[in-house]
Amino acid sequence: MAGDPRTSSNASALAAAAALLAGAVVLGPFGLAGRLVAQPAPVAMYVSVLDKDGLPVPGLTAGEFVVRENGVRREVLRVEQPVTGPIDIALLVDNTAASSEYLQDTRQGVTAFVEAMHATHFISLVTFADRPTVAVDYTHDLAKLKAGTGRLFPIQRSGSYLLDALIETSKALAKRKPERAAIIVISAEGPELGNYHHDEVLSALAAGGASLSALVLTPRTAERVSDETRHRLLVLDRGPVQSGGVRYDLISSMALTGKLKLMASQLSNQYRVVYARPESLIPPDKFEVSVTRPDLEAHGTPARRRN
Repeated sequence: MAGDPRTSSNASALAAAAALLAGAVVLGPFGLAGRLVAQPAPVAMYVSVLDKDGLPVPGLTAGEFVVRENGVRREVLRVEQPVTGPIDIALLVDNTAASSEYLQDTRQGVTAFVEAMHATHFISLVTFADRPTVAVDYTHDLAKLKAGTGRLFPIQRSGSYLLDALIETSKALAKRKPERAAIIVISAEGPELGNYHHDEVLSALAAGGASLSALVLTPRTAERVSDETRHRLLVLDRGPVQSGGVRYDLISSMALTGKLKLMASQLSNQYRVVYARPESLIPPDKFEVSVTRPDLEAHGTPARRRN
């Protein structure tokens, strides 16, 4: 007697299901046949959170940070503070003829900064009158840094090559590959002689991985300026915003010491914000960080991947 066709069909289905289960693999980090399935990778950003006076604000939690890449919000995994790792810090100091009246205040401010930061971080001094010149290479040595500061003097009838100095400093940092880096510019009003477009400088800055902060003395605004000076103004305007630094416009050079001490405090009290990034062949080119408290502002710089 022929079997019930429904029974035969059920048996075939059960057999097929059993065969599939026998060969099934639970999908985790690896897919079928051992193929790796892309998982979100933890990446980091160094973030300064500041109050209305520019003072660093401690004690925030992961839930208070918002990170976006190319406009897409990422999951914040954790925050770390205080951050104890070293920073490569390049101080780019104006020694053009335009800086002559600020010399004493500049030396005093730079000395205060290196005294505050030298023990933990690597600091270099670079001047940019006539051409970029490394006055002191990256070092912890306070005596060398103070001696270099004492040798700062304006070069008469000289103009600024700040754009060149930013390009060269960024390239040097790209070779050094620090996880955290910062460039601080002290710039006086005067003609720019560097022949770089601002986009070239901003691209080099991004490749070097440093935040750019600027102290601009009596910034030029209303009167007509040369194309070279306009490119410098655009770099000093856009660079801090894009790289996670800060900018202060100073009416008097007497404010230099206080602002450099403030910058030292900001760098010494950063957060390391770790968040998840989906694997992609094209890395993001725009980073944004903010905090949920409206009375605070955040400035973030992506960390270099540890080798």
